[in-house]
Amino acid sequence: MPSARALPLFHLYGDPPDDSAFDFIHIETIASRSSIHDWTILAHRHRNLFQILLIERGGGEMTCETSIIPFRAPAAILVPTTVAHGFRFHPQVTDGWVVSFTEDVAAALGERSGESLARLKALAVDPVVPLANEAEAARVRALCADLDAERFLAREGYALAMRGLLVLIAIEVARLAASRGRTGTVTLHPADATVDALRKLVEEHFRRERLIAFYAKALAMTPDRLNDHVKRATGVTAGHLIRQRVLTEAKRQLVFTNQAIQEIAYDLAFSDPSHFTRFFRKQTGLTPQAFREGRGG
Repeated sequence: MPSARALPLFHLYGDPPDDSAFDFIHIETIASRSSIHDWTILAHRHRNLFQILLIERGGGEMTCETSIIPFRAPAAILVPTTVAHGFRFHPQVTDGWVVSFTEDVAAALGERSGESLARLKALAVDPVVPLANEAEAARVRALCADLDAERFLAREGYALAMRGLLVLIAIEVARLAASRGRTGTVTLHPADATVDALRKLVEEHFRRERLIAFYAKALAMTPDRLNDHVKRATGVTAGHLIRQRVLTEAKRQLVFTNQAIQEIAYDLAFSDPSHFTRFFRKQTGLTPQAFREGRGG
């Protein structure tokens, strides 16, 4: 059974969180970090880092929130900020690249350039992007190698070059991720500022604030206007986004900790465990205990 401590929060894996990280771009090989951890990266989160992995060789399985997703080379993997994730790589044979960057990098690139990074957030709902052929993998691999060279050599203008290469990587992976869908097309729509602001507020307050009125007031909108705006932009209501964030946290604590269900209920500000159980069963069709047992708890 997992320990009762909270899901670890890191900057890069194994490093303490760095909330002041700004305009940060980092690249390393998969083997450089995973090999010293027995090829296993335990479940954790990054508060302010988005990651793109390129799997060139080998494979393994990814923990994404409470799901287990197998993958094999060649593939790209998208890991948005705050998402619980971990990896079990096939030892010795797996390698590729891990590109990590703070989301503010997109702002430094200008409005249009940042759209490709914003697009990755939406596409990361399905985090594993199989690369259909060697040519696709080769394009991303070459860009990652160039990014690594710029970081290592630190020549004049390297910071700007790294931003440019990051955008090219993001565009290439976004195209490939979108092409796995029915249409085979990709449109880089600008991120919706209101939805982004709502998600940030929900991330900060979801444990105590569940009413749309609280978030609408913080965004200087009426609840009806906020709901209508979010529904047009995302296809779901603001209330749905709030409930899903609570549900995600409940699932994390059920899977990654051994907290009693009663403790989880009170930690998430439910009035009593039975209220928490009703909420969880309505959202998932399972009781919290059944969900935990089904995950091997």
